[in-house]
Amino acid sequence: MSFLQGTSLWIRRGMGGSSKYLTRPLASTSTQILAVTSRPNSTTRSPKPPLRRIRGVPADQGGLEFEDIVEARVVRPPQLNKALDNDFTEGIDQTSLALALDEFARRPIVRQLAADHGLGQKLFIKAFYSFKQYCVAQNAVLEPALLVTFHDIIKRNHDVDRLYEFFLNHAKKVFPHIEAMNELKMISDLTQPHNWYPDARTIQRKIIFHAGPTNSGKTHNALKRFREAKSGVYCGPLKLLAAEAFIRTNELGVKCDMVTGEERRFAVDSFHPSTHLSSTVEMLSTTMRVEVAVIDEIQMLRDEQRGWAWTRALLGVAADEVHLCGEPAAIDMVRKLIEPIGETVEVFEYERKSPLNISKEGLRSFDRVEPGDAIVCFSKKVIYSITRQLEKLGIKPAVIYGDLPPGAKLSQAARFNDPDDPCNVLVSTDAIGMGLNLNIKRVVFAGLTRRSELIPNYQALQIGGRAGRFGTQYAEGVVTTFRQEDIGTLRDILGKPVPPIEIVGISPTYEQIETFSFHLPQASFVTLLDLFVSVCSVSDHFFICSTVKQMRHFAELIDRVALPLKVRYTFCICPLNVEDKKKEAAFVKMANRFSSGQLLTYDWMMDTVMGCEEWPPAIPKTLAELEELEDLYEIIDTYLWLSLRFPDMMPDEEAMRTANGQLDKVIQVGVENIVDLFAAQGKEGSEQAKLREKQQTAKDKEEWEKLQKEQADVNDLKLPSKRKGKRRSILDKARGVLTEEELKILKEALGKDDDEK
Repeated sequence: MSFLQGTSLWIRRGMGGSSKYLTRPLASTSTQILAVTSRPNSTTRSPKPPLRRIRGVPADQGGLEFEDIVEARVVRPPQLNKALDNDFTEGIDQTSLALALDEFARRPIVRQLAADHGLGQKLFIKAFYSFKQYCVAQNAVLEPALLVTFHDIIKRNHDVDRLYEFFLNHAKKVFPHIEAMNELKMISDLTQPHNWYPDARTIQRKIIFHAGPTNSGKTHNALKRFREAKSGVYCGPLKLLAAEAFIRTNELGVKCDMVTGEERRFAVDSFHPSTHLSSTVEMLSTTMRVEVAVIDEIQMLRDEQRGWAWTRALLGVAADEVHLCGEPAAIDMVRKLIEPIGETVEVFEYERKSPLNISKEGLRSFDRVEPGDAIVCFSKKVIYSITRQLEKLGIKPAVIYGDLPPGAKLSQAARFNDPDDPCNVLVSTDAIGMGLNLNIKRVVFAGLTRRSELIPNYQALQIGGRAGRFGTQYAEGVVTTFRQEDIGTLRDILGKPVPPIEIVGISPTYEQIETFSFHLPQASFVTLLDLFVSVCSVSDHFFICSTVKQMRHFAELIDRVALPLKVRYTFCICPLNVEDKKKEAAFVKMANRFSSGQLLTYDWMMDTVMGCEEWPPAIPKTLAELEELEDLYEIIDTYLWLSLRFPDMMPDEEAMRTANGQLDKVIQVGVENIVDLFAAQGKEGSEQAKLREKQQTAKDKEEWEKLQKEQADVNDLKLPSKRKGKRRSILDKARGVLTEEELKILKEALGKDDDEK
């Protein structure tokens, strides 16, 4: 078999280390450089197994390995003096060089040596292809030592294995990382994150776990100890909770500062920092020594996106006492995480202070809504639909969902909690699960599915547990569903114990990626992330959070923008939720402006990024305008986040913060008039506008009916009475899902139901 088609067929004679070749020219004499594949050979060493896939990260999703990602550098032959001894060049041409190289690549010992030096099958082929191009390039003159070696191989029958040292040196230029592969694996070792925090490891910490459901007083007791200490830090899951702890601590006479990703507030001023700090968990400094630390909602360790922050806080907070508040499901995992450190956990268990009951009846109709009800759904569109239907019944509800600014959420919560305000019904997403104090009598689940899957029981308990608040007029809580048929499913969900957390989030640090980059100086940041994820090792207790995937998306957007590594990394971890082209464009514009060295000023942001002709903007007249204002708020929030890290380049923090406050108030008005926005959607007086309004109404109805239908499908194909006569459609839906035997049983059950009815 020829490995160099179009040149010559080489037949090897002899044994041992010497080689002799007979050449027979083929049809074409042009030299072609082709990748070489290995021949079947019983003595050939099997390639190394692929690197282990990492769960929940881009490499796992794309199936890429290190060898698939690393980029080969171009190495050109040196321009040397061509006046060499004819004894070494005579009879040596591109064809003879190529044939010798092909024989070299076929040697099993060469493949084995290459693998031992970090050149797996794919990298070997790439490196050999480059080496071959280097040796047979037109008008190229090889360095004397390599030329002499080729002369000895071709003219004196020396072994082609002598080329290995030259090949290896060339491969190290093509793939610089192979000289540092062991170091790269050590840098990307994520199996022992407790060793990343030297300050915490100098302390024998006391770990106290306050375990209990919502409304059990666990966080209250932990914060009490926080305020009693000489110094302390509170780590909350949300800005709202950090602000609440900050305000309450200062009201009780203990000076406390606050830091979130977008804001810093001081009890006195920046020159006189307080001994107590309230922060979001991501903003915890692992070098700050305190007496007491409180980490709230510790079960967030399992969160796919933010779990890394709780893992970091648990292992890295430098406190004498660490108070953890959360679900009992996290106790065993916390013990496993701190076991290598030699620390132990003291557990205090709490019971719910007020009873929580599951109703025997579903709501069934919106005209049965009562004061104190909170209707929970998992889609903003469904929120709009339910709100509109309540308005038709004369009920003006409060509305809360994740995209609302904190001020708007607090405003809606205050209206709902105010007994003198006619707004006594709430429509919300799962955003009410934590962060807001709400006087809820009854939680009504509009649906129990999210993205066509049943919500997990820990989420249902978190949301349902908001019903009934100790010390209010609604001390006894009730949980129900909209559909009567879903009551049984709700009981099943809430009746199961929350399974213990088995795996927690982790994320590489900037220091790890920076050190990684030293060995791959030519790699882009996107490639660096891919390579890091591909080669890193993770123990069974951890998974890499989806923040790495989001970071990579940002890195792709600004891949061609010239930024230092630290700045690029910081931009790529900003909290912007990129869902549309407008926010992507704003992000890229800010990065480009930063790269040019020009200040990101208030005027530039308003004119170029925000595209606002007037400020504050007008009250929204349609839902589309409201959503556009929410996007603008998020863009300004991103500016504020970046300005705290690059104050010299973003000097107008105060002006932008004022603008954000003004925008928050405009959005609040828009949310309060949300039903009017429905009515005004596309209402310009034309027939086309009226048609669009009808279509919007139909769409709202379709969303609600779709939710209802989805719920029916999840309930193990239960057949409520209103679906009488739907026997054929149910069977059609079941085909492809159930086995033939199960279909037969279902047909019999449907027939029986029809007979009974």
